Amino acid sequence: MESLLLQGTVVEALYAGKLQTLMPEGQQTGIFKDPISSAEINELGIVGDIQADKRVHGGIDKALHQYALSSYQSITQHYPDLSGIAVAGSIGENISSQSLDDTNVHIGDIYEMGSVIVQVSQPRSPCWKINHRFDTHLLSQFIAEHYITGWYYRVLRSGKIHVGDPIKRLERFDQSLSIAEFNRIVTSHRPLPEVLAQAAQCSGLAIDWKNRLDHRIEYLNKNL
Repeated sequence: MESLLLQGTVVEALYAGKLQTLMPEGQQTGIFKDPISSAEINELGIVGDIQADKRVHGGIDKALHQYALSSYQSITQHYPDLSGIAVAGSIGENISSQSLDDTNVHIGDIYEMGSVIVQVSQPRSPCWKINHRFDTHLLSQFIAEHYITGWYYRVLRSGKIHVGDPIKRLERFDQSLSIAEFNRIVTSHRPLPEVLAQAAQCSGLAIDWKNRLDHRIEYLNKNL
């Protein structure tokens, strides 16, 4: 694999957390993360990091979550009251860095951070817990509609990541889609089947996403 050192792009911060209670209903959540200086990474992500709802967070294809720093700027521009609240680490991500965002990170991209190798597997699907976390109605909808969801990695090689480690892109596959473009396609009201097929065929895409898109393509083809 050919290594591309992304100019000036390093691991700015790492985050991990334990189960906490999300008020006012009292649900258990792992969205609250604390900064850490280094992380031991295995196939399920940061050792010791907790995800509350395993149906939608965690697992092999959602081992690590990264959220773009620039996306926080988009949030606070639209919701000024969240300035100083919607900051790096607050949306439940594990990794923060400059430069990488939903427009330039592609499904299937392979990155090296420290001794760890990861692959972009899918976008995050923002859920209601984000609204509760920030006490802001429809924030998760804003994030989805502006294609600033962040993304998940699967771990290809376990190891250790330190804050300050450079981020290298090892591989990008032909005809891959950025996270933002993928989200734009899959959230379209009635996309063309061939466009959905392009999304479904992205190398490295999580199998759950591929199956979901294949079923939707089948439905659309039957109802043209």
